[in-house]
Amino acid sequence: MNNNQNNRPKIGVLLVNLGTPEGTDYWSIRRYLSEFLSDKRVIELSSWLWQPILQGFVLTFRPRRLGHSYKKIWDKTKNKSPLAVVTQNQAETLELEFTQQHICIEWAMRYGNPSIKKKLNFLKDQDCNHIFVLPLYPQYSATTTATVNDEVFRTLMGYRQQPAIRTLFSFADHPDYIKALQHTIQEQLQLLAVQPERILLSFHGLPLRYVKAGDPYERECQRTAAALRAVLGKTEQEMPLVFQSRFGPDKWLGPNIADVITEYTKQGIQNIAVVAPGFMADCLETREEIDYEYRTLFLSNGGKEFTYIPCINDHPLAITLLKNLIDQEIKGWV
Repeated sequence: MNNNQNNRPKIGVLLVNLGTPEGTDYWSIRRYLSEFLSDKRVIELSSWLWQPILQGFVLTFRPRRLGHSYKKIWDKTKNKSPLAVVTQNQAETLELEFTQQHICIEWAMRYGNPSIKKKLNFLKDQDCNHIFVLPLYPQYSATTTATVNDEVFRTLMGYRQQPAIRTLFSFADHPDYIKALQHTIQEQLQLLAVQPERILLSFHGLPLRYVKAGDPYERECQRTAAALRAVLGKTEQEMPLVFQSRFGPDKWLGPNIADVITEYTKQGIQNIAVVAPGFMADCLETREEIDYEYRTLFLSNGGKEFTYIPCINDHPLAITLLKNLIDQEIKGWV
């Protein structure tokens, strides 16, 4: 290796996903929920008002119900949630793509383990003086991407020698993301004997007041939906945008997927598919909420065929997307 190669900066890349409990038991779920729901980016209420509700009511009853849901999807072989399994696979596959380029790929969770702080400390110990943080959220929201950045810079505040940091805003309609989604959807549709009458694009919901306060998330979701319809040749009626995972008394972004599914059954629509373009990896909100809860809702109201189309997960096109995002963002460092 020549001197120029020896002097190249060692670059760290940190993939960050939302988070996961470490187990399906009550206390594992409670610890995870306490960290997640104590984030003021997620719940924009004053602590004196919210914490008594959270610690006294929510964390008393919700962990048991959530634990039952996680048990349905838990990877018992690896003793991890699907989100952790897929995110780790993404990082390990990417590592093989960059073995010759002085690039160290790691993964972390915003809530739970492995933590952002732990993995940033590891990259720093590996002499990575340049670190690219890649939040695995296609659409930007203060409740997701921004809180990852918050935690990154909180960690940096404890460093005397800080690495150079880059972060990614979003990739809502990045050509490689849309291509990966297009392929996944078409691949699944080809397996069906009868094509669905509607393909719902289901995104995680957000309180409407967050959007009114300036969060661009709704626009970001619309960008993804428009790009997908364009490549698949679908209309808004054929491929509507809906929101899921409504929680609490706030008014949330709509239309809500449950309301749309119920209305479809009233109209006599009997064959639908659902895809979740707001998630890079399958998780509780897709595997249990969509593929179980909304499937049950549709079929119990008279629907005949319900197809859940998985996320892009660690598909080769997902790895291509992540590799190209990394290559794009570390220019100037290499």
